[in-house]
Amino acid sequence: MFSRSYTNLLDLANGNLSALDYGGGGGGGGGGGSAGRPPRARRMQRTMTTPGTLVELDEERAGSVASDVQSSLAGDRLIVVANTLPVRGERRADGRGWSLAWDEDSLLFHLRDGLPDDMEVLYVGSLRADVPPAEQDEVAQALLERFRCVPAFLPKDLCDRFYHGFCKQTLWPLFHYMLPFAPDHGGRFDRSQWEAYVLANKLFSQRIIEVLNPEDDYVWIHDYHLLALPSFLRRRFNRLRIGFFLHSPFPSSELYRSLPVRDEILKSLLNCDLIGFHTFDYARHFLSCCSRMLGIEYQSKRGYIGLDYFGRTVGIKIMPVGINMVQLQSLLQQPDLEQQVAELRKQFNRKTVLLGVDDMDIFKGIDLKILAFEQMLKMHPKWQGRAVLVQIANPKGGSRKDLEVLQAEIEESCERINNQFGRPGYSPVVLINRTLSSVERMAYYTVAECVVVTAVRDGMNLTPYEYIVCRQGIPGLDGSGDDRPRGKSMLVVSEFIGCSPSLSGAIRVNPWNIETTAEAMNESIALSDNEKQLRHEKHYRYVSSHDVAYWSKSFIHDFERSCRDHFRRRCWGVGLGFGFRVVALDRNFKKLTVDSIVADYKKSKSRVILLDYDGTLVPQTTMNKTPNETVVSMMNTLCADKNNVVFIVSGRGRDSLEKWFHPCPELGIAAEHGYFMRWTRDEQWQIQNQTTEFGWMQMAEPVMKLYTEATDGSYIETKESALVWHHQDADPGFGSSQAKEMLDHLESVLANEPVSVKSGQHIVEVKPQAVSKGFVAEKILSTLMEKGRQADFVLCIGDDRSDEDMFEKIADIMRRSMVDPDTSLYACTVGQKPSKAIYYLDDANDVLNMLEALADASEEAGSGSPESTDEPCTLEQA
Repeated sequence: MFSRSYTNLLDLANGNLSALDYGGGGGGGGGGGSAGRPPRARRMQRTMTTPGTLVELDEERAGSVASDVQSSLAGDRLIVVANTLPVRGERRADGRGWSLAWDEDSLLFHLRDGLPDDMEVLYVGSLRADVPPAEQDEVAQALLERFRCVPAFLPKDLCDRFYHGFCKQTLWPLFHYMLPFAPDHGGRFDRSQWEAYVLANKLFSQRIIEVLNPEDDYVWIHDYHLLALPSFLRRRFNRLRIGFFLHSPFPSSELYRSLPVRDEILKSLLNCDLIGFHTFDYARHFLSCCSRMLGIEYQSKRGYIGLDYFGRTVGIKIMPVGINMVQLQSLLQQPDLEQQVAELRKQFNRKTVLLGVDDMDIFKGIDLKILAFEQMLKMHPKWQGRAVLVQIANPKGGSRKDLEVLQAEIEESCERINNQFGRPGYSPVVLINRTLSSVERMAYYTVAECVVVTAVRDGMNLTPYEYIVCRQGIPGLDGSGDDRPRGKSMLVVSEFIGCSPSLSGAIRVNPWNIETTAEAMNESIALSDNEKQLRHEKHYRYVSSHDVAYWSKSFIHDFERSCRDHFRRRCWGVGLGFGFRVVALDRNFKKLTVDSIVADYKKSKSRVILLDYDGTLVPQTTMNKTPNETVVSMMNTLCADKNNVVFIVSGRGRDSLEKWFHPCPELGIAAEHGYFMRWTRDEQWQIQNQTTEFGWMQMAEPVMKLYTEATDGSYIETKESALVWHHQDADPGFGSSQAKEMLDHLESVLANEPVSVKSGQHIVEVKPQAVSKGFVAEKILSTLMEKGRQADFVLCIGDDRSDEDMFEKIADIMRRSMVDPDTSLYACTVGQKPSKAIYYLDDANDVLNMLEALADASEEAGSGSPESTDEPCTLEQA
């Protein structure tokens, strides 16, 4: 049965919109590709504290973005995809044809500055113009030939539901922390708008595919309008290099989880190779959502953050965007700028100017800023008649009711303040309700003593950056005749905007607190000139060195690194709809086929079979862990074959395993990862460790109890040889944090004890050193060799991290000639995932089917006899 939580993209591609109410579940696909360079040797990690693996970084090529090493990207092509192209289009005055020109205010236009000179850039997006269908081919041809742009023309009704509907009424408010409590603020979730959003993303994917070379191109997708696009592209091309950058905030998991299609969007983004965010807060919220909703934990390694997603490492990039320094400095050289600055100085007549430059938007906090300025005039009367707040409010398209209410409130506040504190020739608040030209804006920046940004939520906001560069100034512009730049500025910025962490010299405020914002305004203009200059210099060093070219170069650098092993691994497409993902595995990793193992099984004379229990013989998800009659019967059949030595190798305690497998007299059991071991039911348990001193438990248990009491949902499992702290039922974020803290705490407390402290999948375990499933495998095979019965068939199966010790030890034993040179080795993990095993089976049912085939082969051949004895093999007789 298909899950209803996924959207079936195949039905959508065929125009079946009703399929959005259904979804995709399991499924399969294939993938292939040319082999890449051989992987570098990997270093063993001492401890892993979170689940998942990161691709080993190439030390020689993973340098900083400022490295002099030439990028191998040179000569490749980058396809930049966004909702709108960096091109302005308008119909000519005579009505004949279209006038097209680069939009030099577009970020996408300037990101080319950070790319290699010979790297071709192709843009895909919509044109901000209503082009009739009859003229679309002609306009598309002109865009491609003159601008290397591929337009996606969306039908008007689809565009309205996609952009003005789902983007602006659902995603935009939610990503800015606004829940849909009222129709004016997003409204209830409209599935038809989600359908339109997915279809629009599909149309974008079709335009990309028309020009795509999947073996060589890099695809860089921008912003929240195209969150569904990675799934369309990844479904079509398993190894396509896909990057994504979100230019808006990403909400906390508590808000994001209210979105009905939350899983679909997360899974689509995880089909990218690199996902970029402006700040760590936004990235942290995304990672928290992946943890809480998909159960995926992240890992940090050498400064890089990665999510292991079905064998693919999805990189997380944190890099705030910058401004275009060259463009801004060219504007400062405009001949009419000096005149406009002089006119403004005359207009304000030596008054102190505080400046706000914002879009007329409910999230920009313009109303809060004006109220804070009013409060400053009340609290500090010395500024009455001396300070002016100039608020430039760029008009926003549309006429939503909430914007009309906001504008009326702002105008009312301005009128009240001017009436109360104004006088002839002095208006405390100057409200400019129009979009200024770039040069006009530069002039206002130049005369302002302070820029105030009080947005309640904003993705990045580059206004402070532009202001800082303008205040650095050009010689003589301040009218002083001094050839040195001004080099003096002050910033009051909201702590809820993306640029805030980068501006350490700014006065950060909570814009909702009118009184503290008023005090910040007063402080900013009352500081000494020397203090203002020091803060300005610190900001200018950062802004001038972290420009848009630095941002794009840094992203592309990490993009290349994230995709480096694409053609070195085998890929499978699995799942339907937004549940689709690509499983990436090493080329020597393959599915275990029953026919091949049965053939080798029949030819062999001395066999060792090592089986994990949980997740291998019984599914991890089942509540009843007792083996059923089929498993018991199968174990007895395999054990009855005198050529076989069969062991259950589990982390469970010996009491449970002894009880469950009491009907299997010849079955060997290694309990608690091999600390206790016996070859048959009639033998006594043997301790496979030299020490029986467990005084360390009295030291470790109080530490674990401390964290258990503080972590709701956690508990301690006490084994005879180990202590295990489980936190799978605790809050994911808090449980993981507590586990890392506990790991450090226990390592400190037990530093001089003969134990190892390890973390695993939702556990922290303390156990004696040298106890592992790998030790069990070595013990069994070495015992057989000592008795003159070298194994010529070895099968070991497991599903979790503890079994990796067994797989690794088996490979080492093969190299040490502890088994027959012609031994058939089958190290097999359960599930398609990165592993030291070279085979995999999908689930516990596959394992049982394979074991049943081996049991049938033993029954068909009859119970054989080892050459050395006619009796069942015991520890002494082995």
